[in-house]
Amino acid sequence: MLSGWRDVTARRPWRISAKLLIISSVVTVIGFSAICVNVMLDMRRGEEALARQTLENLAATIDADISRNIEVYDLSLRAVASNMLLPEIATVPKPIRQLILFDHATTARHFGAIQVFDADGRLTIDASTLDPQPENRADEDYFRIHRDSPDAGLFISRPMLFRGAYSIVLSRRISDSDGGFMGVVAGSIRFSYFHELFERLSLDPDDTITVLKRDRTIMMRRPFDLDIIGKNLGTRQDWKADNLRAGGSYAGKGPVDVTPRLYVRSSGSGPLFVVAGKPLGAVFELWQKEAYRIGAVVLALILFVLASTLVLGREIGRRAEAESKLEEMATTDALTGLRNRRKFDSVIDIEWRRAMREKTQIALLMIDADHFKAFNDTFGHQAGDQVLVGIAICISDSVRRAGDCAARYGGEEFAVLLPNTSAADAFKIAETIRAKVQGWSDGGTGSTVSCGIASLAPTAGMDWAILVAAADKALYAAKAGGRNQSVVASLPTLSLAA
Repeated sequence: MLSGWRDVTARRPWRISAKLLIISSVVTVIGFSAICVNVMLDMRRGEEALARQTLENLAATIDADISRNIEVYDLSLRAVASNMLLPEIATVPKPIRQLILFDHATTARHFGAIQVFDADGRLTIDASTLDPQPENRADEDYFRIHRDSPDAGLFISRPMLFRGAYSIVLSRRISDSDGGFMGVVAGSIRFSYFHELFERLSLDPDDTITVLKRDRTIMMRRPFDLDIIGKNLGTRQDWKADNLRAGGSYAGKGPVDVTPRLYVRSSGSGPLFVVAGKPLGAVFELWQKEAYRIGAVVLALILFVLASTLVLGREIGRRAEAESKLEEMATTDALTGLRNRRKFDSVIDIEWRRAMREKTQIALLMIDADHFKAFNDTFGHQAGDQVLVGIAICISDSVRRAGDCAARYGGEEFAVLLPNTSAADAFKIAETIRAKVQGWSDGGTGSTVSCGIASLAPTAGMDWAILVAAADKALYAAKAGGRNQSVVASLPTLSLAA
């Protein structure tokens, strides 16, 4: 009986294993892919963080250099503006005046000479000469700003052509002791300073360095484009200041060109700030190559795993199918096509336990061919086999529920297991089988069957052998009562009723 149970369930592990193999392979592929994607995204974030740090350092370095030079130059402007208030400045000779005003003035080849303009905008003093040429700057923005705004402080002009060279003009107001406007002291930083500063850096061709005023006017840009210099980004509707805050970064299309870049803004507090940019394609170039390489390897592994899974799944399926056929052959009676005794024993054990758990009735029919030995001796074994096949067909036609089990119990004896069936219903089925056999035998075989019926609701401690014994005893009673009839066993006393 235990071996029969093992045979019943033999094919299930293989089928489950095939499903588990496919599911586990798919889960493994998904999990491995998710891990690889996460690793590659981490690598991408790492590349972006490294590029951002590099740009931050670059922007901070340029910002510090520009701020230091502006601060140094502004100190010279302050000194000139302060010395212009000395009483003796108007009476001393020009050489002495130059020494007094410009003794502490910063001189460098990229810095323009400091000039002093009076309240009407006329050039009165020039650090580069004792006798400056007549010049009037009353119409310049930096002059008007200082004239109209006493608190303007250091003013940096828009990029402009100043004294024959493109420059930015730095200026301060000269005020008397009462705060009255006396004029403007101005100097310039030529574009050549920025060009030389940028050339000292190791930059890729598409990298950008942009120097802007606080009002977002572009003062200088690398690569240099004169059409862009002096543009104010505050007028651009498609670019907002919040996109790039002080010390922040921004990835995407910038306000100047369409190339997507990673932009980083310096965090300095000077009058100018620096934005360093690098194309996103360059930022992620190495990452993309690595991602393609890893992706190709992972894809190859995924294809290999899936192909191997399909092959193994197919082989397991074929094996399961073969085992199913073997099981079918091992549990089927070769002559009648019904289940054999081995299968019946395993099924009744399963159904008995289920009926015990669910507290339902289970019925058993024991069916035996009447006078079969005499018929077999008279007409031969082949004719006897045909009778058994005919009885099996009648049984199969009468027992159609999925849970029912019709089996050849041994020789000319058959058994029909009917789960969840009362004695009355089992008796009806037995009579249907008996009537069909009798109707078929009227065609010339003259064969009939006797049926023994037993039905009960098993309880703990009971064995299904009790049901078999009761049905078998009822079968003997049917035989003793004249054959070709059905008898129901009365349980538990097993008294008989025809």
